[in-house]
Amino acid sequence: QAQLVESGGGLVQAGGSLRLSCAASGSIFSIMGWYRQAPGNQRELVATITRDGSTNYADSVKGRFTISRDNAKNTVYLQMNSLKSEDTAVYYCNANRRYSGMTDWGKGTLVTVSS
Repeated sequence: QAQLVESGGGLVQAGGSLRLSCAASGSIFSIMGWYRQAPGNQRELVATITRDGSTNYADSVKGRFTISRDNAKNTVYLQMNSLKSEDTAVYYCNANRRYSGMTDWGKGTLVTVSS
């Protein structure tokens, strides 16, 4: 059974940085990514990355966030710089299993940016 475990969330001041990690296990994953959900809002895409390193970002985080992955460790990272109060949300790791196409989600990690 596939499992995704996020870490690295916390409280940071506006303008600061955080690095999220997501350790995946139980499968080989093709596309991996990060989504976020702020209170009262729908879950939204933050960034995705393929196995060969192709990336995609939401317009709201371009130039501030960087997604990366280590295929050997089955881990995906999200480096978040120049954080804003509107980045406050629960961040979820997402991964698509390479052969079945099933999608797995982590339980989420809370990022709070104080202004």
